[in-house]
Amino acid sequence: MKRILLALAGGLLIGAIAASHAKLPPPPPKSDAEKAAEADKAAAAKAKDAELNSKAQDKAVANYKKNKGIAMDTPKPAVKAKKK
Repeated sequence: MKRILLALAGGLLIGAIAASHAKLPPPPPKSDAEKAAEADKAAAAKAKDAELNSKAQDKAVANYKKNKGIAMDTPKPAVKAKKK
């Protein structure tokens, strides 16, 4: 019984090793239309990412100015500490 299980385990191990070394066939070459569509898609994604990054930076600057007390138009008056 142990010999059978050992032989099966060895066979599975050899099969797994052989499968991991197998090469896949190369992908078919892309046509000019597919290349152009892929380039357009990449350009649109890059533009969208740039827009989202710009919005996030603007939001971060506004949040920083709000929480640090930096006024965009007029300065805030200083708050005096109370004495006890």
